[in-house]
Amino acid sequence: MIAIAGAKGGCGKTITTLGLTEGFARTGTPAIAIDADRQLPNVHVTGGVDREPTLAALTSETDVRSVAQVSPRTSRAGIVPAPEPSEKLDFESVLGRLEADSIQTVVDCPSGAGPDVVEPLSAADGVIVVTTDSERSLTAAETTVEMARRLGVRVLGTVVNRCEEVPTEVESWVDVPVLGVVPEAESPLTDEDTTAAYEEIVETLQMRNATDRTPPAYDDELLPTGIDTLDRRLGGGLAPGSVVALTAEPASQSEQLLYEATAPRGTLYLTTERSTANVRRAIETTSVETGNPTIRHVEGTEVLEDAEEIIGKLPDGATLVIDLVDVLERHDRRAYVSFLNDLKDRMVETDGVAVLHCLDGPGRPENRTATIHAVDAVFELRTREPDVGTAVEHYLSVPKFRPESTFTETIELTFDGVAAMALEMNQDAN
Repeated sequence: MIAIAGAKGGCGKTITTLGLTEGFARTGTPAIAIDADRQLPNVHVTGGVDREPTLAALTSETDVRSVAQVSPRTSRAGIVPAPEPSEKLDFESVLGRLEADSIQTVVDCPSGAGPDVVEPLSAADGVIVVTTDSERSLTAAETTVEMARRLGVRVLGTVVNRCEEVPTEVESWVDVPVLGVVPEAESPLTDEDTTAAYEEIVETLQMRNATDRTPPAYDDELLPTGIDTLDRRLGGGLAPGSVVALTAEPASQSEQLLYEATAPRGTLYLTTERSTANVRRAIETTSVETGNPTIRHVEGTEVLEDAEEIIGKLPDGATLVIDLVDVLERHDRRAYVSFLNDLKDRMVETDGVAVLHCLDGPGRPENRTATIHAVDAVFELRTREPDVGTAVEHYLSVPKFRPESTFTETIELTFDGVAAMALEMNQDAN
């Protein structure tokens, strides 16, 4: 179930609710629009159906399809008006009974940020926040995003209504992907451009599996990675004892992710190429949130032995960052594999997490295959060359993740305060 919300009245929630419902229907998924605004119900008026029957007619013995009226524009779309103000209804309980594998439900939430919004919002699997480009609407949308996060409701993204392009303010929002921009139209439910925009939004949601999957429940026993969005998608973070390989091109700014990894808890940062002073300076000047890691430099012919000795002093529950692991990978294979085994044993003993920074490209060490085989997860950062006048785009994929992954989706992240990054989660095939 998808909630459509926006704290500012007049931002286009109702039109968006109906537009997406009918967009789902036209693209092959039966869908029902439900009005959850009992004070100012408008879905039936905008949708062109009767005021009765309302959501109050739905009982534990009835199916939502039996009370839904068929949309006059799309036969596979239904509309259920809000109950009368005098009708008592436990919205959360009723909406919780609307799960159906073959039907997509889209709920139009009341405006504002009060108790009336909490019930339908809390019952949803995810929320789409609607806004226009006005300053008041954008501010209200940010309020809605924060309210959803406090309630633990997944923010699927935002729909920018009655616009031709994405406002600059929206582009700066963290972990709120823009699902689509809907242009101004006199009849948005029948206009060719707007209906096409709603269908594109539906396709985006389906591509991300946002309509039928939710992230795993947050697990307090997992260790956060320091990247909030990634942690939410992983159900809280990584299991204690995990070893992760972060692979990236040299110019990808992947160090920013390493710096973020130092924020959640005490961290030992082993640097094999840069000096401790250079790493410290980079961490102090980065725009991302960081911790205050212990930094040690290792080099020379005894680098494996030196690294292992330092790692042997790791306290319980710490994070270990090795930047770069390429230097270690260039040593004798048998010695390096032994190091990896000892590293894994040490992380299990201490209930910590290790992140191995691996650069791709020319000169990739032959022992990289041993690294990828040994780790529990691979985070692969890719950089897309920008077109003229556009920003660099970064994409993070997770091609290997040994714990069972219950979702496959794309999410957006920021790690340097400017560049956007997308994450593709894929269940490990091994």
